[in-house]
Amino acid sequence: MKILQYTLGLLIGLHVTACSGQEKDTVSAPVPPAAQGPQDKGWSFETTPVWQDEFDYTGLPDTTKWGYDIGGSGWGNNELQYYTNSINNVFAGNGVLTIAARKEAFGGRQYTSTRLISKGKGDFLYGRFEIKAKLPQGRGTWPAIWMLPTDWAYGGWPKSGEIDIMEHVGYDTNKVHISVHTEAYYFKIGTHKTSTKVIEQAMHKFHLYRVDWTPYAIRGYIDDVLIYQFINEGKGYKVWPFDKRFHLLLNIAIGGDWGGQQGVDDTIFPTSMEIDYVRVYKMIDK
Repeated sequence: MKILQYTLGLLIGLHVTACSGQEKDTVSAPVPPAAQGPQDKGWSFETTPVWQDEFDYTGLPDTTKWGYDIGGSGWGNNELQYYTNSINNVFAGNGVLTIAARKEAFGGRQYTSTRLISKGKGDFLYGRFEIKAKLPQGRGTWPAIWMLPTDWAYGGWPKSGEIDIMEHVGYDTNKVHISVHTEAYYFKIGTHKTSTKVIEQAMHKFHLYRVDWTPYAIRGYIDDVLIYQFINEGKGYKVWPFDKRFHLLLNIAIGGDWGGQQGVDDTIFPTSMEIDYVRVYKMIDK
């Protein structure tokens, strides 16, 4: 009987041990590979522009290439100007496009300017973008040469991205900024990735502002000198929404959250940004 009781106890003990955490063989879950962006294939660009405006005409901008953002809503940055499509604010002549900001009451605002866009007339996925420009001068100006998504495929700003080919604020003389904005990288959450460069007489001389956009990276240049690089990390649209169409914008804002940080000097008006040319070159696939 004792032997039988011992045997039964041993069997019950083994059963309980097996049901209550007996060491077993374990199989580790596979570790997914780290996200990796595309390799740099050394993409090049065609030598003849696929889209361009040399501004070798007189009058309003070419309507086959340019449209306008109109209004005085503040544009998400508490800007002070009303954007118009008036020849008083934008005109071509002598081979140059002029965007003029003026001190004048219009549409409930005290300043007017223009925000020129190529949306629906020049939309691009990858390429080289060259804009030769002379910037406006004066405290309170906020000129930009930039790109926004045409289709907003990933949602509203900044989810679908923004590419700033050139930004400048008048109180910070000659310091030019190149940057991008995405859901993962933008200034409101302190992750903004940007580069700045002080260049000689940005407001008195023409300089060449350029972006090379490929599946691997967005690279920014001033006078053909590389100053900025944003690499595709391969982590999806929150980091890299730059696989959809974008269009160009040219504008001068007045005041606003950044441009107006030191106020607006009303003695500077009218002030203008001059554009010698805009040229877009197609990326050569590899």
